[in-house]
Amino acid sequence: MLPLLLAGCGSVTERKSSLTAPELFYLRPYGDRTGSKTKVPFHVQAEDVGASRGSVARDHRLTVDVSGSESVVRLRTVGLGGNGPRCHGGTVRVTCELGGDYDSWADLDRVYPVAAKGSGPGDTGVVRFTFTTGDGKRMTTRTRVVVGEPVVKVRTLKAVVGVRPGADVTVPLVVRNDGEVPVKGLGLKLGSEFLDFRQRYANCRYSLRSHGGTAVCRFPGLRIPPGGAVVLRPAVRLRASRTRTYTSFSQVAWPLDSGPGRDIAVPSRGDHGDGPALKAVVTSARDTDGTFTEGPVSTAVRLDIHADYEVFGVELHGSSGVRRQLRLRVRNNGPGNPGNAIRLVFTPPPSGVVKEPMREIDVDAFEPLCDSADGTYTCPVDELGPGESRDFVFTLRLYGPGEGSVTVEDEIPSGGRRDANPGNDTAAVTVLP
Repeated sequence: MLPLLLAGCGSVTERKSSLTAPELFYLRPYGDRTGSKTKVPFHVQAEDVGASRGSVARDHRLTVDVSGSESVVRLRTVGLGGNGPRCHGGTVRVTCELGGDYDSWADLDRVYPVAAKGSGPGDTGVVRFTFTTGDGKRMTTRTRVVVGEPVVKVRTLKAVVGVRPGADVTVPLVVRNDGEVPVKGLGLKLGSEFLDFRQRYANCRYSLRSHGGTAVCRFPGLRIPPGGAVVLRPAVRLRASRTRTYTSFSQVAWPLDSGPGRDIAVPSRGDHGDGPALKAVVTSARDTDGTFTEGPVSTAVRLDIHADYEVFGVELHGSSGVRRQLRLRVRNNGPGNPGNAIRLVFTPPPSGVVKEPMREIDVDAFEPLCDSADGTYTCPVDELGPGESRDFVFTLRLYGPGEGSVTVEDEIPSGGRRDANPGNDTAAVTVLP
């Protein structure tokens, strides 16, 4: 037996043998390789906790059977396991000889359902699974399969620019079904970065942070026919930051009966909104303009605001060979905050750099913060809110009088600050006798 596993609050729970498969799975129509790009692949897992963990004995059996549904669904077997076939049978019934732990995503031998020739969108069938342990115990489960898929897409939006600080941003939401069968129930996830939800709807759960949050909304009774679309009303409103120059919001939708797509994380907790319900109004896809995309889409939001970054000149005194500490300061005079979009570039005066800023990469392990090349040091400034500053401390061995410089520039040459006062972006670093 496996050791007992701890399960929350100090309680102890014994791990149990199990056989799992999807309750529902949509199949591509026969011979069709298009369809959803985000669908989670068919997945079967079987585990006998009483089996020896290190054993490779094939004393367990997994039987997959679609008898009675042959006109809708057939079986396909892929792979060979080591010293010969582990699975044998036909397209209606397959038996695999396995060890005590099987995962169709990891093991070499896989059996999965495909649409039968002659089947059509909307046809349904049943796939039955039986896992027999080495001592004869049996576990069973089943999957209902449907030929055709609902392919849910959301309308992409152009970047929202010129937003006044603290103003509302209206987000029109449109969802379309480009699949062969209806969407039965809709899930929707809205994410905001440095944007606040102005209205919290009753059929959505909200997980909020200090710099935005996530809303997960569900429409269990909604049906979207193939080629149909829904418009969500009222349009979602988000309040923009008063200082954050660049923000964004994201959206993704999925059929409730089959769940979110691959790599789509959906919070399981959150507080229900206290406002009215968000409603999905069915319309024709022909009545909706724009580009629709499957999976998460993000829309940039840009405030109509600039950020004035300033660097300060420094004078060092000393003869050749003397060491001096140099403190370079950069300050954001506001009113905007462009985030991690700025870097400081330091060109030393005639001298040798004997000590430079470091950052911790592990416990008691450090590396230089700045990249050095061609005699200059380029340092990430990281985020500075309006009125905040940061110092970069170097130690120099002076070679005699001379002049260097310190400047601040955008990570992206096209400009992140939209600095209205570029005259204070550069300052001299001077060594005097």
